[in-house]
Order: sequence, then C-alpha cells, then structure tokens
Amino acid sequence: MAIANERKSRLLGAGEIDVSFEFFPPKTEKMEQALWSCIERLAPLHPEFVSVTYGAGGSTRERTHNTVSRIVHETDLKPAAHLTCVAATKEEVDAVARAYWDAGVRHVVALRGDPAGGPGTKYEPHPGGYVNAADLVAGLKRIAPFEVSVAGYPERHPESGSLEADMENLKAKVDAGADRIITQFGFDNAYYLRFLERARATGIWVPITPGVVPIHNFKQVAGFAAKAGATVPSWLAHRFQGLEDDPTTSHLVAAAVATEQVMDLVDEGVKKFHFYTLNRADLVYAICHLLGLRARASTVMPRAETRAVG
Repeated sequence: MAIANERKSRLLGAGEIDVSFEFFPPKTEKMEQALWSCIERLAPLHPEFVSVTYGAGGSTRERTHNTVSRIVHETDLKPAAHLTCVAATKEEVDAVARAYWDAGVRHVVALRGDPAGGPGTKYEPHPGGYVNAADLVAGLKRIAPFEVSVAGYPERHPESGSLEADMENLKAKVDAGADRIITQFGFDNAYYLRFLERARATGIWVPITPGVVPIHNFKQVAGFAAKAGATVPSWLAHRFQGLEDDPTTSHLVAAAVATEQVMDLVDEGVKKFHFYTLNRADLVYAICHLLGLRARASTVMPRAETRAVG
C-alpha cells in the first residue's frame, strides 16, 4: 500500500523520465574505443538525444562532424551537434551547419563558445562572424528547421555582469528561436530551482533541462566547475576528502552524490536530465537505472565493422 506522502523519486516507473547524454569527440584511437563503449552501454536506455561537443575555435570541428556522422549512420540515436561562433565567419559556420543537415543531423546545440584567447580573456566576435549565441540561433533557423538547444547558467555566466543581464541574454536566445535550454552542471539544486523561477518570471517557457555531471574524478570536475562559474559546496569537497588514492570508494561516493541530486530534483517535479558523461558510462547508467530507465534493444554497429573518417 502506497503512503500518501511517499517521495516521487521512490515511485518512478519506466517512461516517466527523459534523459540526454553529452559526449566529446575522441582524439586518439584508444579514446575512440572508450567513446563507442560508452555509446554501446548507454544507447539501450534510449535517450531523447545525445550531443557531441565542439572545441574552442572549432578546434574539434572535423572530429565532431565524424563522431556525429557515425552516430547518425551506425546507431538509432538522435545526435545533436555543438556549434560555436568563435574564430569563424558566418559563411564558415553556415557551411558547417549545412554539412550537418546534409549528414542527417536535425538538432544543434548553439553556443557562443569560449574566447579565442582562452578562459579569462575577453570575448571578441570574429569579424564577419555571429556576434553571440542568439545571433547564431537566428542564423541556424534561417538555414534549416533545426531543433536548437542553448546553454543556461543557473549561477550566472562567468563573464556576465549580473543575473539580470544573464537572463536578458537567455531570453534573447529563446526569442531568436531556441527550443530548449540545457543548464551548466551544478551541485546545489537550489541554484537550478531559483534559475527556473527567474526564467519563468521573465517569460521563458521552453523546457529547461538541468545538467548533471557524475564526479568520476573530484579534482578534475572541481577544475571544470571553477572555469564554468559553478559553485563546489564545502560539503561536497568534504565527502571526497581523503579519497584521492582510493578510486573505488570515490566511485561509490560519486554514485551516492549524483543519485541524491537527481532524486531531489525529481521530488521537485523535474522529469528531464542532461548528463555530461565525460565519455564514461558506468555512473550515468546506474543513475538512469535509479530514475526508472531500463535497457531495451538498440542499434549500435560493432566497432570492428566501422572506422572513423579522417
């Protein structure tokens, strides 16, 4: 007999939660094997889509395109290709977008991108390029009827002067045609919930999916967080304290932390999650299982039968 005030997260069944996964393009053959092992493991969970990142200044353009093309042709997953404004003219960016469309990609994650000089330097639009993500969204919608996702920053973009300015920029991206907002990862759900409330109050009604990163390596993820402007709470650092040389226990703690985070969001009514996989499937798969997802038959061609292009 169900208890009237039973937590939503303890009553999850198949079909109640949607997830999406982010991968990054491999640099070496070994990394490619790791990526495709990750894809093979997660594909049976039938994510809503999978995204593939795009390096600063288009530094991974070819590898991103190759990875996305393989996903289109060798799996039944729906890929979303990242695209940025940095270090490219509108014509160059448009050519990449058209190549994605021609390859069968119908979903793009439109981002301004990091400054060409690296994090901490001032962003300068490329002469003749898209000015920002809102400009890029509008450009993509002119090229083809892409589904377009954009980034949101619950704790404010590191370069933004205020929460208000950040929200105005987000509204501009949605007004330009963005279909979905995916948030930067965070560890304190209060930031996401306040961000969601501010966005709705601003008149932003597209889906806002929280980004979640399972902590495979605390030092590495804390470094990512510092660059992204995401707070690492003191209690979180305390949970991993003393585990630098104990990967087994660290892994168990990471699973507990991420599970606690997503289950608390489920209790707040959240039904969609975007996982930054770091091309590792183990923790993500376990969390998805707890969210009620179960593996079903999926198509991923064996790596032995395929080779990367380029």
